[in-house]
Amino acid sequence: MSTLQPKGDAELKIQGKTVRLPLVEGSEGELGLDIARLRSETGAITLDPGYVNTGSCSSSVTYIDGERGILRYRGYAIDELAEKSSFLETSYLLIYGKLPARRELEVFVDQITRHSMIHEDMKRFFNGYPATAHPMSILSSMVCSLSSYYPDCMHNSPENRELNIYRILSKISTIAAFSYKKSIGQPFVGPLNRLGYVDNFLNMMFAVPAESYEINPKASRALEMILVLHADHEQNCSTSTVRIVGSSLANLYACVSAGICALWGPLHGGANQAVIEMLADIEREGIDVAKFVARVKDKDSNTRLMGFGHRVYKNFDPRAKILKQACDDLLGQLGIRSRQLEIAKQLEDAALKDDYFIERKLYPNVDFYSGIILRALGIPLNMFTVMFAIGRLPGWIAQWREMLSSPGLKINRPRQIYTGPNLRTYVPIEQRV
Repeated sequence: MSTLQPKGDAELKIQGKTVRLPLVEGSEGELGLDIARLRSETGAITLDPGYVNTGSCSSSVTYIDGERGILRYRGYAIDELAEKSSFLETSYLLIYGKLPARRELEVFVDQITRHSMIHEDMKRFFNGYPATAHPMSILSSMVCSLSSYYPDCMHNSPENRELNIYRILSKISTIAAFSYKKSIGQPFVGPLNRLGYVDNFLNMMFAVPAESYEINPKASRALEMILVLHADHEQNCSTSTVRIVGSSLANLYACVSAGICALWGPLHGGANQAVIEMLADIEREGIDVAKFVARVKDKDSNTRLMGFGHRVYKNFDPRAKILKQACDDLLGQLGIRSRQLEIAKQLEDAALKDDYFIERKLYPNVDFYSGIILRALGIPLNMFTVMFAIGRLPGWIAQWREMLSSPGLKINRPRQIYTGPNLRTYVPIEQRV
């Protein structure tokens, strides 16, 4: 594993005082300014709203070059993994830092398979939620509840850590499927050890006791690809949340539950749902795509083009390129004709040819195509973010595990610039006006 390399230092002058701060370089040439001594030596801190220019850690898990549209897991290009790797193999790669040998993968898959059931008492929890409960609220609560059933998670030995990794990777899909069944009033369908990870999830989601359910291998492969593409994405909001909570030495279930809550936000994991809602609005209102695009470009309009642009990528999202082809293939193979898909293709074509979007580098992102694929697979809208959480789980685990093994681990505690009142004197209530 590569470590940060010293690259000289930088000179900072602040209020007449000069301080020298080390420069460090990552394995892909990215420079960082180490400001660990800044406050102690100058009394000043940095102010970086949204942490857009702040590196909260060094990590060997995922590499992103937003300018060139590059995404790699542990050094492997995302397009190669999406084509050749399974979700569980990719999970192993992220968590342990290398592609598994055949026997290592067999043991890993077997462990995940054999921990898929949840405690029978936990099934009663679902009865306490109203039918209208969002699956993400159920998922976050149930994941956190796992710590009650596995108190060994409080003891951070290497053996317990690995055991709870198996448990949460396996049980999250069962909890997710059960939350969906609860929302539609159908009986739970338990996991089957003879099925692979993705097939098992699809069976728990869509099978019913009254008849057999046949898994479409094309649908299964498309869903597996979505999970692989979402497995990690560097220090995003939910991953940073997992790391921050984990820095307090909270157990894995609590950390992942916090990550799920962060992912739930519409600016993060809810973006693919927003794409489908936008397409549905265009279809329902019968709006011409050209007119819709004109509304998006109108600065006085509140119309937004969902699924385009990305905080990190200033080029085509590499995941979007893969899913675009997968989307076209899947819908063609399944024989699905969709007005929403036609609208999506027209929007994509219009945006890619329009100087307004080209100048602003607003290319289709992963959410644009993943929403269409999930809809084609029969995944309901309120489960879209849940699918994102299942996919992102191995990345959260990898980042959490890496953080715990980092030398000099400290609890995260950001600073602030205070802008409130200066010292005030308490006034008795009878004297206040």
